[in-house]
Amino acid sequence: MAQKYTRKLIRDTFISMLNEQPLTKITVKDLVTACEINRNTFYYYYADIYEIISEIFETELQKVIDEYNDTLSWEDSFLMATSFALENKKAIYHVYNSMQKEELEHYIFEVSGNVMTRYIDKIDQNFRASARDKKIIVFFYQSALTEMVLHWIADGMKEDPEEVIRRVGKLFDGNVALSLERSAKLGDHW
Repeated sequence: MAQKYTRKLIRDTFISMLNEQPLTKITVKDLVTACEINRNTFYYYYADIYEIISEIFETELQKVIDEYNDTLSWEDSFLMATSFALENKKAIYHVYNSMQKEELEHYIFEVSGNVMTRYIDKIDQNFRASARDKKIIVFFYQSALTEMVLHWIADGMKEDPEEVIRRVGKLFDGNVALSLERSAKLGDHW
């Protein structure tokens, strides 16, 4: 129990600090001082600050997997999945502008893929598309969503993401079902 508390304290304090300053300005010394723990305690849990970032993204991805609700639209699922990023915009921006950008890109790609895979599996119950085509459709939307989010971050996160995602949903409404229907009609021969 104490170990979970200490890990959470370190993570939460780190996120708070990251919302205030760039990643390059955060040191282990500053973090342990803010947590009121010693360096040995920090190094017992983490090899370095970058390991905290990895753990945060892994934890958030696991939440997306655990909390996914089949009754939600892909838009609602995606917004729910990105709630951590929306609640910690400055922290995300600071990670994006650091050498740890790849961790963020990987996290967004995995979240997008998870949401789209589940959504497409749900829609496909009506069509029975080929597994190969479903992978292509998932990858297409996963890549598009990832790039949109990264572009939004690079532009300073000014636009309301909910408005953008809802607009994308309206613009492309029915396209997933249409693609799955086409796949079922084409069969599995290439």
